[in-house]
Amino acid sequence: MVSGGTYGTEDIVHGAGYGRAILILLLTPLLWSLPTAFMIGELSSALPYEGGYYAWVRRAMGNFWGVQEAWLSLVASIFDMAIYPTLFVAYLTRMFPWFQQGNRGWWVALAVVIACAILNIAGVKVVSLTSLWLFFALSAPFVAIVILAPFKIGALANAVTKPTTSTVDILGGLLICMWNYMGWDNASTIATEVEKPQRTYPRAMLAAVVIVALSYVLPFAALWITGLTPTAWETGSWADIAGLLGGPLLRIGVVLGGIISAFGMFNALVMSYSRLPLAMAQDGMLPGIFGKLQKKSRAPWVAIIALAIGWAMCLGLGFARLVTLDILLYGFSLLLEFVALAVLRFREPDLPRPFRVPGGLFGAIAIGIPPMLLLVFSIIRSEHEQVWNMSSFAFGMILIAAGFVTYFVNHALKPHGWTPAEQKPEPAA
Repeated sequence: MVSGGTYGTEDIVHGAGYGRAILILLLTPLLWSLPTAFMIGELSSALPYEGGYYAWVRRAMGNFWGVQEAWLSLVASIFDMAIYPTLFVAYLTRMFPWFQQGNRGWWVALAVVIACAILNIAGVKVVSLTSLWLFFALSAPFVAIVILAPFKIGALANAVTKPTTSTVDILGGLLICMWNYMGWDNASTIATEVEKPQRTYPRAMLAAVVIVALSYVLPFAALWITGLTPTAWETGSWADIAGLLGGPLLRIGVVLGGIISAFGMFNALVMSYSRLPLAMAQDGMLPGIFGKLQKKSRAPWVAIIALAIGWAMCLGLGFARLVTLDILLYGFSLLLEFVALAVLRFREPDLPRPFRVPGGLFGAIAIGIPPMLLLVFSIIRSEHEQVWNMSSFAFGMILIAAGFVTYFVNHALKPHGWTPAEQKPEPAA
């Protein structure tokens, strides 16, 4: 699964219409996902450190930028993780509207955060969302949609749908598409494990992009021929639209798939995101308490609790606003990673790299250009999104500036420096 999978893609059509939405879904992985997967494939194979991204940037550009990378990744993860409980509620309320009343949806989202935090601290193993059978199970409702749609060409042109509250425009749709194509960094860690990675890894990533893109595009193309208006789409509306097309059973299947997908992705990412504060604590960049491990599960329980509080605080922001902030902050952290790729190529040309971005130094620099151009769209969109009486862009800049303050405060409290960047801390289970 990549981010939300097919679940959570609805607003792309609402903002862009069918034709442009499909074009965006086809082009975004080539300009956004593949460059990122290649960049992280090289860095993770050359520097397989716990803490990943910040360790690479720190080695390439020093402690200051290493702290900025860690800070940006942490803050972006706060907004990213709040998206999954939000999606959980969005699909749940399609089946049980009672949860839309008052703050009931917020309490359900909070329960998801607490449950997953407890499961991870306790070391309870939940079926991985990467399991092949589960991927097919979650995709089954969309396969049914693709099969049924040709039998209802034009039949939904005058369908009465639930009034939407979505205000997503084409830029917002693009950012949601970018979010739905995040997650390739997880696959890139296998670059050292495949045979002949220089040839096999790019081919595997291209094949994966095609499969994921088709899983997004085909259901939308199928609904396009039914004549359903683009304004019928908003987050969670796959359930209602599936009901129009295939009846209550298909609607239930989409709802169950949506909540399982959201819960599974959130639960799987809890441990992944908690490794960053753990690694920073082990390096001395954060207070040592963040490095405390639960005795039996070896989970960084203090880091998980601290992050869970941050996730809970962002639950009321709404799906589109969370995506905007996530892409904005993640984009800046990604910028530092692409710079680190080029700097390490220049400073450490002899560093063993089982996988290399093709094209030499020029290729290492050029591969970062398309994602950074897409980042410009997130900046433009964030200027028109409001968070706590200010634009999302202004709010994001405050958070980025806080990273500078964090470094100087940290440096003042620890003037003798931190653990060397090359030292690999012991990983948690």
